[in-house]
Amino acid sequence: MTARINRNTQLCMSLSARPGNFGTRFQNHLYEALGLDYVYKAFTTTDIEGAVRGIRALGIRGCAVSMPFKEAVIPLIDELDPSAASIGAVNTIVNTDGHLKGYNTDYLAVVQLMQRHRVPTDTRWALAGAGGMAKAVASALVDYGYANGAIVARNAGKRRELAEKLGITDADEAPADTQMLINATPIGMAGGAEADALPFTPEAIAAAELVFDVVAIPPETPLIRAARASGRQVITGDAVLVLQGREQFVLYTGVQPDEAEVEAAAKVALAP
Repeated sequence: MTARINRNTQLCMSLSARPGNFGTRFQNHLYEALGLDYVYKAFTTTDIEGAVRGIRALGIRGCAVSMPFKEAVIPLIDELDPSAASIGAVNTIVNTDGHLKGYNTDYLAVVQLMQRHRVPTDTRWALAGAGGMAKAVASALVDYGYANGAIVARNAGKRRELAEKLGITDADEAPADTQMLINATPIGMAGGAEADALPFTPEAIAAAELVFDVVAIPPETPLIRAARASGRQVITGDAVLVLQGREQFVLYTGVQPDEAEVEAAAKVALAP
């Protein structure tokens, strides 16, 4: 971001039911650090169709898409990248001369996290959730060889549909031999209706080897705290935020920041 916004400044934005500060801080820090003439602003809306029309009409370069809009935007844009098409959920829109293309950088972040933590592909996992984020996580796991999984969402119809699409199982609760538990629901999210709840039973948490919560605010969710108390390895949602945010930055700008630049932006974005 330049010192003074001008008529050539590129605008990027986000759409969410409950906008946070992470994307705004992360993206704007990188724009300024790298001397890019961009600015980023978070928005909410009750008119998703109108908001997407605005992206196209106003020449907004990119838009991050969060709950509950990840699936609703699909019929409103022109093209889906394979990362979004195979999942049926979009978390990033890139506008190129009025052509809106949807991506899913959550998918890419999950793959990178499994590689960073050296999680074996034969790990038995169970995932809570069947919405847009759950689809991204489950699809990434299956596509990269983590085929021994189960969907344990509370909505039996949606979990069965997702499990059948991916060729895995569905269940009311995590199977007894589950090694990795993953929460891809809003359970544990600050300010939510279930901010103090657990998506899995204490017994399942204690029996697992690795617990992964995609909820990023707060990073220390009730699930992560319970897993730490049981001595389990954890992956927190802020790691997903940083990795997917970096991918969004590259899509918007075409610039690849180095690890030190990303780390500095994440420190700013995750500050209280």
